[in-house]
Amino acid sequence: MGDGVAILTGFHRRRSACVASFDAIESEVLRDVLSQVMELVTDDLDRADPVVARLFPDFYPDDAEASTDLHRYTDDDLKAAKLDQAGTVLDLLPRGGGTVRLDEEQAATWLRALTDARLALGLRIDVRDDTDLEAEIDDAVLADPTSPRVQQLSVYAFLTLLQASLVEALAGY
Repeated sequence: MGDGVAILTGFHRRRSACVASFDAIESEVLRDVLSQVMELVTDDLDRADPVVARLFPDFYPDDAEASTDLHRYTDDDLKAAKLDQAGTVLDLLPRGGGTVRLDEEQAATWLRALTDARLALGLRIDVRDDTDLEAEIDDAVLADPTSPRVQQLSVYAFLTLLQASLVEALAGY
């Protein structure tokens, strides 16, 4: 991808399973990111936080009362689903690295958890749909290869690759 950025893991289809091998660092990074998502959704939801607003969207942005009512009825279930999804990934991800084998249902759960993680991190580090991630990483590395920005962009790129490879594995590519 960018200079100094090595992305090693990806899912592949093996018979009816989606399989990936994670080294210790990849496993720890994924654990850390998903733990942060879990912390975010277990806290009292701060609707002013753009990540919370995106993870728990207002379906009636022009009607505050209807949005509040809908959130009252759906937020607990949505929180539980997001926690369950992240928990499933953490349960199946070997500590210290190792191989993960997912059936289709588990793979779909991983996709939803990865989507939440990418969304949360992308919003925090200001990555948009039109962001050239490779150029962003290159620029950040040139400015300061040890900066937090390089690490954040690298983690985002890792999550992006992981999610894309899982979609391809599910599709049988």
